Amino acid sequence: MLDVLIVGGGVSGVSCALVLGSAKNKLFAHEKKIAIITHQKASSLQEALFNNAYGIPSGKLGSELLTESLEQLENLYPHINQIEGEKVISVTGQYLNFIVVTNKNSYSTKHVVIAIGASNSFAIDGLMQYVEPHKKAIPEKQRIQLQNEDHKVGEGIYVAGTLAGHRSQLAIAAGSGAAVATDILTLWNNGISSQIHDSTKK
Repeated sequence: MLDVLIVGGGVSGVSCALVLGSAKNKLFAHEKKIAIITHQKASSLQEALFNNAYGIPSGKLGSELLTESLEQLENLYPHINQIEGEKVISVTGQYLNFIVVTNKNSYSTKHVVIAIGASNSFAIDGLMQYVEPHKKAIPEKQRIQLQNEDHKVGEGIYVAGTLAGHRSQLAIAAGSGAAVATDILTLWNNGISSQIHDSTKK
C-alpha cells in the first residue's frame, strides 16, 4: 500500500515528488511510501524552450529538463519509486484505499495526485465525471481540467498543473505541484501547516 501515487512525470508531478521527498527526515513523513508514474511522452515540455522561467538558464530545452528533473529526484530522494513506461487506465476505490490500474500493473494507494496535461484526450476511467472545459485556456484549444477546489478533486484525490485549471507556464505548474505536496504533508502532520525548506544555516 502506497501513501501517495503521483501520476505524471512533468513539471507539476516531479515538483510534487521533490517536495514530498524532501520531507523524508520529518517524523510524520519518514516512513511514507511514495511513487511516481513518470510517463512523459505527451508532455508539453518535449518541444519547449525556456527563456523566462525563474532559476532556469535561458535557452534551456524542456526535453533536457524532463530528464534532469527525474535524475535529480533519483539522486536526492531514491526512496521515491519511479515507475517508467506505464500509462494509467483507471482510478477506482475510495479514500485511503484507491486502486490505480495501468497498462501493465495495478497499485494500491491512500492518495492519488493526477499531474498530467490538459489535453481533451484525457481518458482515465473513474475520473471522467470530473472533466470540464478548461476555464483559462482559449476555447479553440479544447483543453480540459478536473473539477477541484484548491487542487482537491475529492477526498484523497488531487490534481496539479494545467489539469487543475492553471495556465500553461512552467513556474505556475511547478508551484501547483509543490502546493499539493505541502497540503499532503500538512495532512500527515495532523493538520499542522507544513512546508519543507533546506537552509545554509547550521
